[in-house]
Amino acid sequence: MPTQSRWYIRTALIWLVLAFIVGGAILISRAQQWGSIGGALQPVFYHLLMVGWTFQLICGVALWLFPVLGKERPRGDERLTWAAYVGLNLGLLLRALFEPLLLLMPGALASWAVVLAALLQAIAVWLFVVAIWPRVRGKRSALPQRRIS
Repeated sequence: MPTQSRWYIRTALIWLVLAFIVGGAILISRAQQWGSIGGALQPVFYHLLMVGWTFQLICGVALWLFPVLGKERPRGDERLTWAAYVGLNLGLLLRALFEPLLLLMPGALASWAVVLAALLQAIAVWLFVVAIWPRVRGKRSALPQRRIS
């Protein structure tokens, strides 16, 4: 398994554990009737599950299993996928920290942090698409093609 795939997949597992911790905190806050804390954490929970766990796991598996491009650079320009990895995870971390603050205590810092988080994640998705696109190709047939005369 390539190094990048291991990083993506291991990080996805960390986000999965954190998502379940946040989910537990939501359930506790609702049981204890702590007001809007559970509601403020709910978007974070979904984001950790969908972006942190699901999307990142898919990226790691795609980097591992999609067809290679050639012998010299089998996975293409790895700088793009590393930049996507950093942007995705930094954006997710910023979002997890500042989105609840934005809902509980609105302010300029939290607003700009959430905007920056979303921008980092959007750029990361596009970088990943650009990096993986050349590796998405049709299967070459092993059978020789017949000519019809």
